[in-house]
Amino acid sequence: MGLRRELDKFFSSDASGGIFLILATVMALIIANSSLGPAYDEWLHTYLKISFGESELKNSLLHWINDGLMAVFFFLVGLELKYELIEGKLKNPADVLMPGVAAIAGMACPAIVYVSLNLGNSATLGGWAIPAATDIAFALGVLALVGPKVPSSLKIFLLTLAILDDMGAIVVIALFYTADLQVDYLFLSLIPLAGMYIQLRRKAHRVAPTLLMGLVLWFFVLKSGVHATLAGVLTAFFIPIKDRYGKSPLHALEHGLSPYVLFFIVPLFAFGNAGVNLTGLTFADLLDPLALGIAGGLVVGKQVGVFGVVWLMVKTGVARMPKGANWGHIYGIACLAGIGFTMSLFIGTLSFSDAALMNSVRLGVLTGSAISAVVGFVVLRIASRDGDPAEGQEDEAEGAAQAA
Repeated sequence: MGLRRELDKFFSSDASGGIFLILATVMALIIANSSLGPAYDEWLHTYLKISFGESELKNSLLHWINDGLMAVFFFLVGLELKYELIEGKLKNPADVLMPGVAAIAGMACPAIVYVSLNLGNSATLGGWAIPAATDIAFALGVLALVGPKVPSSLKIFLLTLAILDDMGAIVVIALFYTADLQVDYLFLSLIPLAGMYIQLRRKAHRVAPTLLMGLVLWFFVLKSGVHATLAGVLTAFFIPIKDRYGKSPLHALEHGLSPYVLFFIVPLFAFGNAGVNLTGLTFADLLDPLALGIAGGLVVGKQVGVFGVVWLMVKTGVARMPKGANWGHIYGIACLAGIGFTMSLFIGTLSFSDAALMNSVRLGVLTGSAISAVVGFVVLRIASRDGDPAEGQEDEAEGAAQAA
């Protein structure tokens, strides 16, 4: 019973998802640089085919992970976004102002750093959005590892910033990473959308019909040229927060789906996409404009964007510092925002198909994310040394009471 209690405690903690990501990444790096490397690469490029009458989907296993399973990840992101917009942290515009502006600056500054280093290279310039992303699970996991002395207001600030960052990433994917449009499939996608809308208006208790229509929508969106993961976000917004009986299908789905996403889908994505081949790697490879632009964007761009905006807004009186936080805490959070990892790797797969370029992308993402995580952890530990754990617990109890 003691072991089971400890396991339940571990899997319910914020740090657990980040730990699984780290383990999956380390495994990918070890395997990719061992004698199993060729088998690893061959496994990822094994083709799987599904036929629907005259239509068929034939993609490598890696593409099924990136286009299929990651649609489930974005579905969960969509569920969280809908809840936060209607009932949660994004409901009150005043609470969103500072993390919202910080999120915008935290996307713009890394992109500027990347573009400044790749301006003369048309082959790599399209990867400007790679360092703009933040990995929620990884960033919150590192924050949880710092300990109980961190003010709970920082977790809320980081979570809000990361959620808004994800919203920005979704918009970027929709606008800038869409292939040649097949308009006929876009029109067909209106059929499942209409069906899901009817279900939402009826406040239907059963969500299975909506999920089935979401699967049809995913197929039509994939065939249309728009990235299929966006179908996951759209489907999530048609899941009712409250059904006709007063129950919450959205909360039930979010609660049931989270473990599969955090402990299977996202680690599997990391395992499939983080395998950097380090053979013959030198320091000069890290100075390549593509890798350096990504790493520099995540480390320098995020810190300048997030910390700079918060400092400016607090000093001008536009916003107030999060409760119990000091400038060391804010700088540490700005560093954690530079953990791009999952989202950065994902946008990297949309940006480049060339294996050599993708190896540079992985190198830049892993380097930038690792530096951001380590520096953020150290800074937050130092900034929280004199903190009072009881204050964080009181804040959490207050937040739970307000939520109830």
